[in-house]
Amino acid sequence: QVQLVESGGGLVQAGDSLRLSCAASGGTFSSYAMGWFRQAPGKEREFVAAISWSGGITYYADSVKGRFTISRDNAKNTVYLQMNSLKPEDTAVYYCAASTSIYSRDYYYTAGYDYWGQGTQVTVSS
Repeated sequence: QVQLVESGGGLVQAGDSLRLSCAASGGTFSSYAMGWFRQAPGKEREFVAAISWSGGITYYADSVKGRFTISRDNAKNTVYLQMNSLKPEDTAVYYCAASTSIYSRDYYYTAGYDYWGQGTQVTVSS
């Protein structure tokens, strides 16, 4: 069983940056692909970014490409989401998730993940 704990959320102004962290425990972190999703009030949870088990391949939603960067440190069992040039529409609860799937097509969907964190709130004011 894998436990995931997100941190780093907060209230920022448009144009600011934040770095989210997700610490994993209870499993073999380096064997999981990791993803970030977000959910705004009244909306479905949506894919933001994902990273392969080795960190060598990354995937992004079009809405964040060029602004967000996902990375991981397998020695620290942690995945990060660096968010730059934040916009009010980035406001959401951000979740990290771990996937045992070997198929990258699974990384874009919530069903492709086996473990989830509790989420961290990111609020971007205009």
